[in-house]
Formats: sequence, structure tokens, C-alpha cells
Amino acid sequence: MIVLGIILLIVGFVFGIPILWTIGIVVLVIGLILMLLGSTGRAVGGRRHYY
Repeated sequence: MIVLGIILLIVGFVFGIPILWTIGIVVLVIGLILMLLGSTGRAVGGRRHYY
């Protein structure tokens, strides 16, 4: 999710599409939250790691 968020941010910035920029930020934040919860040992959705 983190990689997808970064890709969407770059594409939205290069092509000037604000909706891709917004979706990229949202996906990136969700990916970072899931990574943080997984790295603390807390299982989220039955999984310990999100890669």
C-alpha cells in the first residue's frame, strides 16, 4: 500500500490530477498505519505483517 500511495502521488503530481494526489495521500497514510501496527506486534485483520 505504501508503494501504491507513492506511485499515485507521483502520477498525480506529474500529470496535475488532484484526485490522484488525494487518493495517494490516503493510501500512503493507511499503509503507514498498518505497517506501524504490524511492527508493534499487534495483529490487524488476522495478519501480523503487511508487505
